[in-house]
Amino acid sequence: MAASLDTVFSALADPTRRAILAMLLEDDMAVTDVAEPFEMSLAAISKHLTVLSGAGLISQERRGRVKWCKLEPDALREASVWMQGFGMMDGLDLDAFERFLDAELADPSLLEEKE
Repeated sequence: MAASLDTVFSALADPTRRAILAMLLEDDMAVTDVAEPFEMSLAAISKHLTVLSGAGLISQERRGRVKWCKLEPDALREASVWMQGFGMMDGLDLDAFERFLDAELADPSLLEEKE
């Protein structure tokens, strides 16, 4: 369990990856659409997506010639259960998580290039 928690928290530590998760809360997206709002290369976005995928936070699938990304809603369950053990957090509320991400993303500097 510790290794997977480390991977999830490491993936969430980056503001670009948190921004990507916020975008995927709305709907599945093509990789090129995920990359659009960021001022970084498609290769850099692909690296972020690989980290998120490796942490189990998103899944990716090819539909024709396009690669799509999808949020995995149960991926944060283990981290939520771990945090509940400290009495610091109630059950995972994805609406509250979305509000948190929206607040984090209110700062436009978070969309600047991060590599």
